[in-house]
Parts: sequence; C-alpha cells; structure tokens
Amino acid sequence: MKFLVIRFSSIGDIVLATPAIRCLKLQVPDAEVHFLTKQSFKAVTEANPYIDRFYYFRDNLSELISELKKEQYDYIIDLHKNFRTLRIKTALRTKSLTYKKLTLRKFLLTKFHINLMPKRHITDRSLDTLKPLGVVNDGKGLDYFIPESAVVNAEDIPTSHAAGYIALVIGASYYTKKLPVEKLQELCRLIPYPVILVGGKEDDNEARQVALVDPVRIYNACGKFSLNESADLVRKAKLVISHDTGLQYVACAFNKPVLAIWGGTSPLLDVEPYYRSTPDAASYTNFIVPGLSCQPCSNYGTKTCPLGHFKCMREQDLQNMAAAALKELY
Repeated sequence: MKFLVIRFSSIGDIVLATPAIRCLKLQVPDAEVHFLTKQSFKAVTEANPYIDRFYYFRDNLSELISELKKEQYDYIIDLHKNFRTLRIKTALRTKSLTYKKLTLRKFLLTKFHINLMPKRHITDRSLDTLKPLGVVNDGKGLDYFIPESAVVNAEDIPTSHAAGYIALVIGASYYTKKLPVEKLQELCRLIPYPVILVGGKEDDNEARQVALVDPVRIYNACGKFSLNESADLVRKAKLVISHDTGLQYVACAFNKPVLAIWGGTSPLLDVEPYYRSTPDAASYTNFIVPGLSCQPCSNYGTKTCPLGHFKCMREQDLQNMAAAALKELY
C-alpha cells in the first residue's frame, strides 16, 4: 500500500509525529511511505529510513498537487489538518485518515482556561489516527536521524566541554516561550558546569550576552551550526534544558534527560516531553510558575505578553531549576 503522510510544520511537531511514521512503515505489510512537509523543514526528516520518498511544499500547491496525483496513493495520512491539506485530499480523491486537532478545546484552554483537553499526548493522538489500519504504538518513542555529514567533530567545540556539558536551548519561535536574557544569565551563574548555548542565528545576540557570565564555561553555539549539527550537540549533552521548542523533542528522541521550561504555552496542551516506554527511559521535569490564572495564553506563543507582566517566565524558580540540573548531573 502507498501512503502520503502530511505534516507541514514545525520542527517539534514533525519530530512528535515520527512514531506514527515508523509504526506505519513497519506494521502495514509492504507499506510505501511518502512524506510531505515544507521545504524549510527538509533537514528534520531527510535521513529518516522509514520514509521512502519526500515531497516539499514551496508555495507551489497547484504544481505539487499535480505531482502527487501521479502517485495514486491508497491513503493520505493527514497529521496537520489545515486548509492546504484539505485541498490536497479533495484533489487527490483517495481515502484519508485525519488527525484530530482539537482546535476548539485548545481555544477554550488558552482563552478562557476551560480545560477539556483529553490528557492524551499529541504523539499518541497521531498514532490514534492510524488505528483503522491496525497500527499500534510500539513504545519506542520519538525518532531523529542525523546524517553522517552533520556529526559535530570533537575539535568543533571547546576542549573545556569535552568531558561533558549541558545543552541550554535558548531559542524559541515566540517571545513568550523564552526566558529573558537576565534570567538565562542568572541560571548559568547558578549551574557550575560547562554549558553550550544552542539556537539559531536569530538567537546569537542574546547568546552573546549570556556567554559573558563566564566566557570559558559557557560556549555560544547559536548560529554556528546547522539544525542537524545542533541536534548532534543535543545528542551528546549530559542534560538538556530547553524552552518549548523543537530541540526539546529531539532531546527526547535521543533519550536525554530534559528540564522543560514553560511560559505562554503549557503541558496542558498535551505536548510535554515524550519518551520510549522502557525501563531505561530518561526522565524530565516541567518548570511552570504555579498559580497563574493566565497560563497558558497561547497554543504556539505570542510576540508579547498579553497582560504585560510576563510572570510565567520572570517568576520561574531558577534556584530549583539549577538544583534539578545538578542532581541529574551528579
């Protein structure tokens, strides 16, 4: 059977969908799995051995649909569920299975703080989409595959970090998902252990300010490495401290212990760290400011705090966070 799996974005959501891709490929006899995502997220799955062919969306939907029609798919697996995926399903006129996005429930949670979420992780709900095909969760957790060309050489990081380091993922897609610079600086002061700051080019300015706390112990890797190279830095870390962003889930795929920092978003949205279900699975700790009636305020984060106080990040218990980090390391 030939399947088209669609998940346009984002890095984290694509990684969270990887168990569904793997289980589909391995559990349906003779499954041929094609995957459609945005061109900008090519790196996330390019080395995934459970995908037989890739298609990429580049603002060329009509052209893309023409190409997809030639494949004569048996099923479309829609793990994104938006207007574009509806157009594709309508045009291809084949059977489809569609992920339950729970848009209304998320709206009620983030706007009115009425929690009707099913308390079932987004990864498990992606797998639920495949139940009509007899696919079940194999318990092996998330996948992330790094091409050999993206493996970071030992000489590419400081010798001061060769014996072990914490990967501190400082980036995130929106302001309300990130600790302010002064809080990141304070956290680094509280943890007497080598730290690599991980993020993109857009995070470099903030990372430079954080690294000034201790330029020897804190290495700014933001913008110096590709996505897959950054994923390799996460893979090699002793511990990962991360905002709600894609590399948090990459850390889970590599079974790394995670301290997850939540601001405008929340695990209540059924998106917390996700691990394989084996006795050797790593642990994680969620850090959320308790008692905030305004949290979560968004599915994805926002550019500013809607109420202006930003208590969800400014009141994070960094002492407790640092203690948890040191307990994990020692």
